[in-house]
Amino acid sequence: MLLTINANNTNVKFAACEGDRMVGDWRLKTDPGRTADQYVVWLHQLMQMAGMSLGQIDGAIIATVVPQSLFHLNMLCEKHLKTKPLVVGDPAVKLGIEVLMDMSPQDVGADRLANAVGGHIKYRKPLVVVDFGTATTFDVVDGAGNYVGGAISPGINLSLEALHSMTAKLPRIAVERPARAIGKDTLTAMQSGIYFGYVGLIEGIVARIQAEFTAPLEVIATGGLAPLFHGGTPVLQHLDQEITTRGLIEIYRRNHG
Repeated sequence: MLLTINANNTNVKFAACEGDRMVGDWRLKTDPGRTADQYVVWLHQLMQMAGMSLGQIDGAIIATVVPQSLFHLNMLCEKHLKTKPLVVGDPAVKLGIEVLMDMSPQDVGADRLANAVGGHIKYRKPLVVVDFGTATTFDVVDGAGNYVGGAISPGINLSLEALHSMTAKLPRIAVERPARAIGKDTLTAMQSGIYFGYVGLIEGIVARIQAEFTAPLEVIATGGLAPLFHGGTPVLQHLDQEITTRGLIEIYRRNHG
């Protein structure tokens, strides 16, 4: 059984995988100070509840954009799971794609590279992957599966928190899809501004990317708030919440057969 670990700025997602199939997944709030011993107690309990055990894990792969977490996640795998993990971004790890950027591939977010791999093996077309995470990212993948580049904008929850913390009277709210653009009170006005503001951002950035690209692009939505926006704009053609895990499974396969 393969354990994939995707550590982003908000959550760490663990997924237990058999072949191409994810058989269990669990999330934990990201804390760079959390130790390997704390991880293993938590993971052991959740796997046990799902009818699985740590002893079934015989391989692991890590993608993280939080460098401070990598040491403890490595220790989790090596000390407690008795397996040396692959780390996406390590020069020795083969992605099976080209990274067509004016920077080292090691400096590109590991989750964005996994999204490129996971998107290509399913869709086999030029893609834009819109990932609704701590940041909202737009990743462009060409028809051969190569990572071309993209765009990064503030995430929705970051914007909500800034709106609340930097103003005197605006409350902290949850993002929801409003019935109309014209809000009739502070809450609905904020929901309209956030939701339709991000719809406009998505449509505008995707249109500009498409204008610069030579072939039609399929647009994939993923990440925590993707279901809320998928269906809110025709630009988001597919909802794919397993794209990162699929990419990590494939990267592991390309390195271990």
